[in-house]
Amino acid sequence: MHSTLFAHVPVESTGRYTLQNPQLLKTDVTQGSSPVLARQGAMVAFEGQVEFDSQYRNRSWRNVERMTGERLELMRCKGNGIVYLANLAQHLHIMEVGSGITVDSSYVLAFDGSLGVGIVAVDSAVEVAAAGAYNLELSGSGQVVLMTSGEPLVLEVSPDKNVCVDSDAVIAWSTSLRTQLQAPTSTSGVWRRRGTTGEGWEMHFGGTGHVLVQPSELLPPQGMRNGGVLGQFGMRGNSLGGSNS
Repeated sequence: MHSTLFAHVPVESTGRYTLQNPQLLKTDVTQGSSPVLARQGAMVAFEGQVEFDSQYRNRSWRNVERMTGERLELMRCKGNGIVYLANLAQHLHIMEVGSGITVDSSYVLAFDGSLGVGIVAVDSAVEVAAAGAYNLELSGSGQVVLMTSGEPLVLEVSPDKNVCVDSDAVIAWSTSLRTQLQAPTSTSGVWRRRGTTGEGWEMHFGGTGHVLVQPSELLPPQGMRNGGVLGQFGMRGNSLGGSNS
């Protein structure tokens, strides 16, 4: 997983995406053969002749949204110019997708239209309705720009070192990793924070890859309407929907 996360400094890039500063993305829509897909409402400024169109979804994509509640409202940016993207001054990170990453769509700002996009389920370890979660799976040659609340933590997972994280703090992970979502202590405590510790659901990762964690157990502010607070109790519901600006 190659990423600007490891450097924690603004990116000096001649490619499609450049960090103008840690919270503002400069996007050259003329770079590359595919359009830029960005979160609706994320544009803060643009230069040149740029068009913004709602992203078309085919029937298969709409069916998945209807079944899972997983939504990411996108706009297609095309033309000849520069687009500046941001969302609530969150920290931005440009990542090469490489062999594939799985990410909570609430933290996606933009990505190359050439990437393959799917929706995968993260199964819970207990048989509780709606206890699992759904995430985007990106694959192919291209980049994605992720958002975090504060400077994130990148954890390496190896066969001899498993990683466990709070499910409300994890942002993304290598698709190659094995995941398991576990409830607090017992099924009787699923909808409560773990005892008196205040901890909730946790995710275990095994295999080889990386996990990205933000220094916050809440969804971004735009997620509050769709379950940001309930998410702390494992009741995230449709917490991935809605516009993020």
